[in-house]
Amino acid sequence: MTNRSRSFRVPDKPSLDGIEAKWVQVWDESGVYHYDRTASRAETFSIDTPPPTVSGSLHIGHVFSYTHTDTVARFQRMRGKAVFYPMGWDDNGLPTERRVQNYYGVRCDPTVAYDPDFSPPAKPDPKRQVPISRRNFIELCDRLTAEDEKVFESIWRRLGLSVDWRHTYATIDTASRAASQRAFLRNLARGEAYMAEAPTLWDVTFRTAVAQAELEDRERPSAYHKLAFHRDGADPVVIETTRPELLPACVALVAHPDDPRYQPLFGQTVRTPVFGVEVPVVAHRLADPDKGSGIAMICTFGDTTDVTWWRELQLPTRPVIGWDGRIVADPPEAVAAAGGAESYARLAGATVHTARERMVEMLRESGDLLAEPAPITHPVKFYEKGDKPLEIVTTRQWYIRNGGRDAATREALLERGRELNWYPDHMRSRYEHWVAGLNGDWLISRQRYFGVPFPVWYPLDSDGNPLYDSPLLPEESRLPVDPSSDVPDGYTEDQRGRPGGFIGDPDVMDTWATSSLSPQIAAGWERDPDLFERVFPMDLRPQGQDIIRTWLFATVVRAHFENGTLPWSSAAISGWILDPDRKKMSKSKGNVVTPIDLLEKYSSDAIRYWAASGRLGTDTALDEGQMKVGRRLAIKILNAGKFALSVAGQDTPADPAAVTEPLDRSMLAALADVVEDATAAFDNYDHTRALERVERFFWEFCDDYLELVKARAYDSASPAATSARAALLIALSALQRLFAPFLPFVADEVWSWWHDGSVHAASWPDTDEFRAAARDGDPAVLAAASEVLRMVRKAKSEAKLSMRVEVERVAVRGKHVPQVRLAADDLAAAGRATRIDFEDADDLDLQVEVSLPAEQAE
Repeated sequence: MTNRSRSFRVPDKPSLDGIEAKWVQVWDESGVYHYDRTASRAETFSIDTPPPTVSGSLHIGHVFSYTHTDTVARFQRMRGKAVFYPMGWDDNGLPTERRVQNYYGVRCDPTVAYDPDFSPPAKPDPKRQVPISRRNFIELCDRLTAEDEKVFESIWRRLGLSVDWRHTYATIDTASRAASQRAFLRNLARGEAYMAEAPTLWDVTFRTAVAQAELEDRERPSAYHKLAFHRDGADPVVIETTRPELLPACVALVAHPDDPRYQPLFGQTVRTPVFGVEVPVVAHRLADPDKGSGIAMICTFGDTTDVTWWRELQLPTRPVIGWDGRIVADPPEAVAAAGGAESYARLAGATVHTARERMVEMLRESGDLLAEPAPITHPVKFYEKGDKPLEIVTTRQWYIRNGGRDAATREALLERGRELNWYPDHMRSRYEHWVAGLNGDWLISRQRYFGVPFPVWYPLDSDGNPLYDSPLLPEESRLPVDPSSDVPDGYTEDQRGRPGGFIGDPDVMDTWATSSLSPQIAAGWERDPDLFERVFPMDLRPQGQDIIRTWLFATVVRAHFENGTLPWSSAAISGWILDPDRKKMSKSKGNVVTPIDLLEKYSSDAIRYWAASGRLGTDTALDEGQMKVGRRLAIKILNAGKFALSVAGQDTPADPAAVTEPLDRSMLAALADVVEDATAAFDNYDHTRALERVERFFWEFCDDYLELVKARAYDSASPAATSARAALLIALSALQRLFAPFLPFVADEVWSWWHDGSVHAASWPDTDEFRAAARDGDPAVLAAASEVLRMVRKAKSEAKLSMRVEVERVAVRGKHVPQVRLAADDLAAAGRATRIDFEDADDLDLQVEVSLPAEQAE
């Protein structure tokens, strides 16, 4: 802690104005945040930084959670770790496609030929989008994401993220595409990836498959329709359904096996209303006797329970809803055979909503609608980014096994969750509930355009039919490939789409299939083996609680299969940002706040202070009042630094040996406690606890210690004065380093006034070093003296006297008198007391009596 000869460079008027631009440039030019490639794995702390979705603008929620991560990165760097802190951009997938469509006024149509000279409309009209080729569309996606990434990076730099900007990636760049395709091919070779034609959750607007992790339930109005299914010589069987439009897709009725009302019907058949198709009555444990009439129709497919019944009961398939969400033109064979084709024709081509209305009208005409529809509200499954309810259609898709249908894999992945250190720990239960509740494997294919294509072609037989069971796969050395433009080995381009030739797989990977490899991509997996060995598995995955089921779980799955390990040792889960109405901020709700205005209004350090005040896993409200507190703190750090340096002077050594006075040692002992607590908090990923502890000490330091010691420090070159000045410099050095993870701009600004180099390259304060400097100092001395000083000030304030007024006598009684005695001279000077008397009393708390000036007493 000793200082060599130095020269103070304190400005006349310290200010926050322009401080961000100044230090962003200095940090960038100095390379203070660069990862040291010579560090071993044991000497490295690596972070799997969340790649934000580049499809618009960053919002204050990003600032909140990324600040948490940055405090950890800065702390670990000051603890002597080589910090690997990269940044990625998640720029492929549906959000980017939607932004490009609206921004340029275009839409992708793979049937359109590529135009090398294409320019988007001068005046884009999102409602009249120009159809363009897939290649043209992808070029526009690349162009816009590149622009968005520059804006994102400028905001991150302004916020002060200590990212190593030499290590960036994008989920659509060459390295990411190669890594995604390589991992998929290896999953396929090991049997972890497979293709299947099966019922699929389908978004009819975007015309793409949707994974279980992307679902959300939304309450929607609906109605129960009471329908009659007929049987010869007996009363009809009454069912209640919210989806009468699926009657032509009905393949059975189902009731619980223990329901006595329907046990006589099991094994018999009934006829569907209107269409007259014979369907069996079957039993299954998932049927709910208390729902509706207790018996339901199984359609292919109305919901996921239909899929389960269909699969386990081995029922036929009669799909009627197409990829566009409309009723398909041709009726199922069973409907046509039963004479229902004419009725079905009234539904063909209609949307689901219109088909429902027409079906209800036909049921009224046939007399099979036994009561008017009864309105209800119930949860309906949506794609999280979609606007229409999901349908279930049969498609051919790619899957990765995730334990949804394999008990051994499920248990292995649950065990991985137990190995992981969770902060806060209760977030582990969300992971476990998700894994335990999986009902199918991870669907990773999407019928979109801007994404990582599957590296697969299929040979065509002599009739031009794809041989899906004999895929053509590239060598890993060829990756990345695009089957829509590249050719498999042994073929030529003129064989594309022709009998005996080949076709490329038209789908792209789910964006999570690439993002789930973020630690491998950032670490240079199979691309930079030396870097990979130094940083993987990583130390920390910071992320939001809402994507535990997607990003976190999927990343665990990929590392478990590919690397046989966890991808990181710890996960830090942030809470949500709430708007003033205590509602979660999200783009879909339209209540997000962008950060740039707040950064300009309050300063980056002030925004970071607000963010760091929010604990992991705890929802935090957007609070400009807290930002004002942060700005006031930042200004106080500047002013306190200037004051301390002016008092200490340039000739005072920051030498622990020079600290001789009890009050100074008491302050350093209290500071040692703060360092110990802040260090322990950071080691436990509790940045908020660390900030609270440091901030509270800082204000006590400014309000109490500086006032108590000021007169002595200015007094002379006596040992007592030198003690105060040395203690001031030692404390100032520690406080700047303690604040550095939270308020990096002002911390480095003050540090630069009397040190060379950056505070962010300095060592984190060492507890033992401060305890040695304190030399058995008692923190109670400062605490007790501060309390007496506050009581003296209060007495003057109540008497409406200036704090500069001399008081005749201060009488101090209580069990803390021995501690106050040790600071008596400083207390008398700070309180402007002519005399201080003491009376020990072990049975009393501290009591103070102030004798005011004689003229005031009169």
